[in-house]
Amino acid sequence: MTLYTADDIQGLPHLGSQPGEAPFVRGPYATMYTQRPWTIRQYAGFSTAEKSNAFYKQALKGGQKGLSVAFDLATHRGYDSDHPRVEGDVGKAGVAIDSVEDMKRLFDGIALKDVSVSMTMNGAVLPILASYIVTGLEQGATLEQLSGTIQNDILKEFMVRNTYIYPPEPSMRVVSDIIGYTADNMPKFNSISISGYHMQEAGATLEQELAFTLADGREYVRAAIARGLDVDKFAPRLSFFFCIGMNFFAEAAKLRAARLLWSRIMAEFEPKNPKSLMLRTHCQTSGVSLQEQDPYNNIVRTAFEAMSAVLGGTQSLHTNSFDEAIALPTEFSSRIARNTQLILAHETQVTDVVDPLAGSYYVERMTHDMAEAAWKLMEEVEAMGGMTKANEAGWPKSQIERAAITRQAKIDSGETVIVGVNRYERDESDPVEVLDIDNRAVRQAQVERLQALRASRKQADVDAALARLQEAARGDGNLLAASVEAMQARASVGEVSDALREVFDEHQGSPAIVRGVYGEALGDEPRFTNLTERLAKTAKKPLVYMAKLGQDGHDRGARVVASAFLDFGYEVETSELFQTPREAAEQAVAAGADVVGVSSLAAGHKTLLPELIAALNDLGKGDIPVICGGVIPEQDYAFLREAGVAAIFGPGTNLMDAGAKVMDILEGRLPNR
Repeated sequence: MTLYTADDIQGLPHLGSQPGEAPFVRGPYATMYTQRPWTIRQYAGFSTAEKSNAFYKQALKGGQKGLSVAFDLATHRGYDSDHPRVEGDVGKAGVAIDSVEDMKRLFDGIALKDVSVSMTMNGAVLPILASYIVTGLEQGATLEQLSGTIQNDILKEFMVRNTYIYPPEPSMRVVSDIIGYTADNMPKFNSISISGYHMQEAGATLEQELAFTLADGREYVRAAIARGLDVDKFAPRLSFFFCIGMNFFAEAAKLRAARLLWSRIMAEFEPKNPKSLMLRTHCQTSGVSLQEQDPYNNIVRTAFEAMSAVLGGTQSLHTNSFDEAIALPTEFSSRIARNTQLILAHETQVTDVVDPLAGSYYVERMTHDMAEAAWKLMEEVEAMGGMTKANEAGWPKSQIERAAITRQAKIDSGETVIVGVNRYERDESDPVEVLDIDNRAVRQAQVERLQALRASRKQADVDAALARLQEAARGDGNLLAASVEAMQARASVGEVSDALREVFDEHQGSPAIVRGVYGEALGDEPRFTNLTERLAKTAKKPLVYMAKLGQDGHDRGARVVASAFLDFGYEVETSELFQTPREAAEQAVAAGADVVGVSSLAAGHKTLLPELIAALNDLGKGDIPVICGGVIPEQDYAFLREAGVAAIFGPGTNLMDAGAKVMDILEGRLPNR
């Protein structure tokens, strides 16, 4: 349908409500941005606490109103920096935090009683939030003064992002204990940020992102009530986190629909405080929409996405840096991203009017239809027994994966246009300065600090605090309160996480590859047909072993590639998450792999790929070609080729072209290394 008229909005039940009134379609606050714009909350973490601290101070000076901390993957997964499994992850994709002392360096000279802090943390949420609390207290703040948000959204991790530690049941216990502790002690702090962002980044449709995010929220509310909490005591401090992609009007409608549906969901719990019905959200522009090719186009993409979020009524916003499809953002690109918001807030006059899209035939109809489509999906989740049960069955994950594969096929076929990628391509791209972090130096510094911490603390106090934490875990004591005591005694993030691993065990995912979706979406596309015919003629189907190395749980790329290669006619075996290079090499050899593929999205490629190739050589299988793809800056290609990587596929690679190139390597048409 391309023309909407007044007939399309006749009888829509949400029409007529005012901003600040249930069901909050027009915004959670009556005045919205007319008195104060949304909060600019740029997400950042730069390898070390000192570098991150300097960036935060500069950002606050430049107009940012709140801080948002990105942690490295070792921290996310509850490992200290000296753990052998995180050699390639320390200081990559975020700041390394091993203890309260690191957290104190992170916020040195930043008064936590005055600055709102958001922390994206789920797996190691207990020691990280406890470290923040101890840091605030040791600065002289009270618990009542600390403000901000902890993500604390573990159900999403089991679906898409995979930075979990413990199985679902004890993980939900962690969530509810944090909600309870903050409700009792930290009235300005949001105890959970229920996140759809990573769902859309993993390939979810907007309806899926909306439905599964709100279904997660409903599950968390039930868990908190089951722990004896009064709904009105914690519900007003719940917050949400959505991704904003390039579907401009639909993304704005999605936020309006989210508020409508959350009000409907919360009414089930019969709150007495109207604020318990209100959905408040942070938004971030899409990382998936960023492209390596012609990267300055990403500035334009991000600006449109930011405008969409604002028109949809977000309460805070992060705008991505244009170089994030290539590498970690630089201070230069981060400044452009922040200024995008400042220009939007101060030069466009969008803050002069409350809900400027209200009454649009198109947007109002889309708001209604999206809400109804999402509600239908939520009803399917309810029929399975709720989101925890649905996750255990793998249903939401499979739905998102099918959507991701279908989208990739449409991009590869050209049906979905990406400027500079599959249409209007340039022969050469402008050079972009990228951030290169010396991972080994960062790790060595963190190891030395850990050694100094362990030498200076009272070990008996640490042991006693960790024992009390385990006692709380085996009983019904509050886990966050016990974690605060442990961090005050100067336990490390890894020690707290390991103490709970002993009680709760670790979660092991069991992924399955989706077959047939990519090929079905392409139909009789000539390149697809040629490739499948080429593979059909082989005496033995080549086996591709797809590996995820280090603590990077973002597996969308690996799984989409695996599904596409199956449809081409390859045999594919996928690794478990969080492998060491040695483990990947051993399993690839045991599987009889003809090719080893590595997906790298967290900047650990210069450490992990050479180690993988060395391990294959040690096993006498150095002739197996190693290929890689993901967020790998072009400046690293020569290093990787010198290390022995046979082919490198950057963001935006057409998977049919990748499949053909792998066959060329196997048939000797291209050199293996």
